[in-house]
Amino acid sequence: MSADTAPITEHTGTARPDRHIVVIGAGLSGVGMAITLRRNGFTDFVVLERGNDVGGVWRDNVYPGVGADVPSFSYQFSFEKNPRWSRLFPKGWEIKQYIDHCVEKYDITPHLELDTEVLERRWSEDDRLWHLRTNHGEITARFVIGALGPFVNAKTPAIAGLDEFTGTIMQSQHWDNDCDLDGRRVAVIGTGASAVQLVPMVAEQAKHLTVFQRRPIHVLPKLDVPIPEPMQRAIEALPGAQSALRLAFTAQVEVLLVAVAAYGKSVTPLARGLAAASQALLFAQVRDPELREKLTPDYDFGCKRPSVSNAWYRTFARDNVSLVTEPIERITPTGIRTTDGTEHDIDVLVLATGFHFAHEPINYRLAPISTSDGFDLADFYEHEPLQSYEGVSLPQLPNAFTLFGPYSWSGSSYHLMVENQANHIVRVLTEAERRGADRVAVRAEANARFLSFVRNRAQNSLLAVSNCDSANSYYFDHHGDFSSLRPTTGLQAWWTSRTFPLEDYNYA
Repeated sequence: MSADTAPITEHTGTARPDRHIVVIGAGLSGVGMAITLRRNGFTDFVVLERGNDVGGVWRDNVYPGVGADVPSFSYQFSFEKNPRWSRLFPKGWEIKQYIDHCVEKYDITPHLELDTEVLERRWSEDDRLWHLRTNHGEITARFVIGALGPFVNAKTPAIAGLDEFTGTIMQSQHWDNDCDLDGRRVAVIGTGASAVQLVPMVAEQAKHLTVFQRRPIHVLPKLDVPIPEPMQRAIEALPGAQSALRLAFTAQVEVLLVAVAAYGKSVTPLARGLAAASQALLFAQVRDPELREKLTPDYDFGCKRPSVSNAWYRTFARDNVSLVTEPIERITPTGIRTTDGTEHDIDVLVLATGFHFAHEPINYRLAPISTSDGFDLADFYEHEPLQSYEGVSLPQLPNAFTLFGPYSWSGSSYHLMVENQANHIVRVLTEAERRGADRVAVRAEANARFLSFVRNRAQNSLLAVSNCDSANSYYFDHHGDFSSLRPTTGLQAWWTSRTFPLEDYNYA
């Protein structure tokens, strides 16, 4: 029986674990967690990464035009600010370069085990250890920290005939830069954040590009400019400039992109103003009223994360670009047939259809998380409201933490959320060490209290907006709850991560 199919064995006793702490994932979350551990004196840990390099989505996503949709000065750790961003909205390669810099500066490389995928996690109450089945065999750990981020497993659309297509198929997150699009007929399925970035670039190469849209997206202007070298030097030299820029851009993005979702009722005028800005951009770039109508969302601004682009709308005014809104009936060997009977002949098919969002039960079916007393996380999230104390832990999973639990995403920047969650986890680990405890679990009443708090706060969020039904937003989970975002300010999340009662956990 091979290592990746052998069942996890049960052990008894108090055997010493292979590692005190295992961090799963070496993207932004895992790197940020590893740095926080080291900065707080924890050295007996390993970071397991299924890829062959660090970086997560910024390692994997190399499609044309890939980059951040928030400003560079907010897209960085507070403890490692970069004065040398080359532009206001950094490209993917520059973000990957920043992650590599963090790994090198904080000496994370000795803790990395690349090409190591965790296939299953199982808690044994008998020996108070986590048993992790990997593609290289089993490893035990006292504590496990999931740092997989929100976008882990790519979603392949369930379209009939997909396996019959004889041309080239690429997913946006597995782009083949050796595939020459010049003079070829290309189709893109999807109009989410990745498509907004890659479609304008593909349109410049392809003989003809056909975009298949299920629902349109709100797009705002992208105020992106290069940052000249003299300005970079000035930012680096001027005391307080880097912190001021980070604070200013973080606040701006939180207001524009997060507040509308988290405070839907209270900021209706802001949402309407942003919707008007999106419509003004569309009107300025697309003169055909029929095409404009197809590109106009029928749901309220903020029901799903908006994108920013100066080229998205105007791309559809190009002679070599077609927008198709009729549903796809099937993929044929040579193209795509829509329900109106039209055959769209293509050479290359690009699937920009996104990911299974972090807390979808399917992710925990693919890589199960369970305990020796019969708890299974996939079953729990399938039937119970998505929940986690402060977005970090569950009572049923001792010695386990996550950097992206339900109700954890707060503030404008993913880095802010990572720092908040990592600081929460380190506070608990430090307290467990102080007490000599080898078993830690959040109290059920503390978890219930937090769930009640965020669900009540969510009543002022987009749950209160009536026109979100057609958005198909990952903001809403499969139970219809607004569980992907924390309905508080980033400042509230930051403060709570440093002041939550340590007695909310049991230590034994």
